[in-house]
Amino acid sequence: MNKQSNSLKAAKIPSGRLSRFSAFGGLATRLAGNVIKEGVKQYSQGQSPKLQQLILTPTNISHVADKLAQLRGAAMKVGQMLSMDAGELLPPELSEVLAKLRSEANFMPHKQLIGVLKNQWGDNWLDVFGQFELRPFAAASIGQVHLAYLATGEKLAVKIQYPGIKGSIDSDIDNVATLLKMSGLVPDNVKLDLLLLQAKQQLHHEADYLHEAALLNQYQEWVKQYPHFVVPKVYPQLSNDSILSMEFIEGVPIESVVSLDQTSRNKIASQLLQLFLAELFTFKLVQTDPNFGNFQYQTDTNKIVLLDFGATRAVPEYLSNGYRRLMLGAMTSDYELITSAAADIGFFQDNITPEQQQLIVEIFHQACEPLRCDGEYDFAQSQLAKRVTDAAKAMSTKQDQWHTPPMDAIFIHRKLAGIYLLAAKIKAKVNVRALFSVHQSVTSGRKE
Repeated sequence: MNKQSNSLKAAKIPSGRLSRFSAFGGLATRLAGNVIKEGVKQYSQGQSPKLQQLILTPTNISHVADKLAQLRGAAMKVGQMLSMDAGELLPPELSEVLAKLRSEANFMPHKQLIGVLKNQWGDNWLDVFGQFELRPFAAASIGQVHLAYLATGEKLAVKIQYPGIKGSIDSDIDNVATLLKMSGLVPDNVKLDLLLLQAKQQLHHEADYLHEAALLNQYQEWVKQYPHFVVPKVYPQLSNDSILSMEFIEGVPIESVVSLDQTSRNKIASQLLQLFLAELFTFKLVQTDPNFGNFQYQTDTNKIVLLDFGATRAVPEYLSNGYRRLMLGAMTSDYELITSAAADIGFFQDNITPEQQQLIVEIFHQACEPLRCDGEYDFAQSQLAKRVTDAAKAMSTKQDQWHTPPMDAIFIHRKLAGIYLLAAKIKAKVNVRALFSVHQSVTSGRKE
């Protein structure tokens, strides 16, 4: 969830299927017009440009990014998932569009917002509130968040879904797919159809705020055994499938803990890694969005605030067991075990050569480097995230070696990479081996 309140700007969100379809149609028409115009210009200069060169002009790229940012919802979700899956394999032009989408932060104008609130809560929606801030303090792909006070004085964070998002998910993603295929921006060896199907499923979950409310309640129960975490409570009487009203919990940005002493920073990173391992091996439910904005820190209580559970995914038993075996293999440099576990997870379903398989196993081994450190692992000094990214980039540039990993695995890797980056950001040192060994011993004890 973006929380850069100063960068937010109002832009009406098209809510009806027809208006959203028209937006895509208008974009396609505009792109086609620009292609013809640019083509005529280059041909008159004696050049023979390819169609993709005519489509990928700076003007067209700007039009695509602006329109997808206006539509929000599915359009942005596809961009996020493409970034996760294909990474450095994407051409610079598409990466530019996705980067712009991630930085955009539009919100509903007041008139549209009031219409949504009246539709959801009735004409007298304001009666229960002592104060309701009409300008949101955060905006993301499918909703925006407002500060409010109940008449009783309780402080709330109210997440309001953009109108029309829920009913337009499938058609929006199909329209985005048409644009991407027309542009030729996505390489053939990226399984776009599978990616789009997963994007639809993921967004339908995220657009159901009652589902997220249930997850919030579930995490509240779980973290009772981890007193250093705080999860907002839900106000069910003010929540439905399109509005989620939660307790507003005070905290500072998680990155700001870099100013704390080394022991405190180490403890914070250790606690986040401990939670990830519990999610993967015990709860079997992972909040997969490691955006720094989804974590805050309370300096007075020394507790970590966990926010935004829309991107939470269930972890099947076979996947949890596969990652346990993969990490155990990486910890002991047992390449045979790593290979077997990766195969069980689903990494080698494509027709890949033994050399390609070995490259993937080497990347896993490198990514699990902290497990082989006997003591505290210095995330800031190791530059691990960069080294793993460079290794994956070197592989992805050889397009015949690229394959689409299992979608669940992509989200798990995304979460772990985010924690690695945060640990490096706050210059933390963590005994990862000890944390993993605790989960190993607990699991072994249960089996016995």
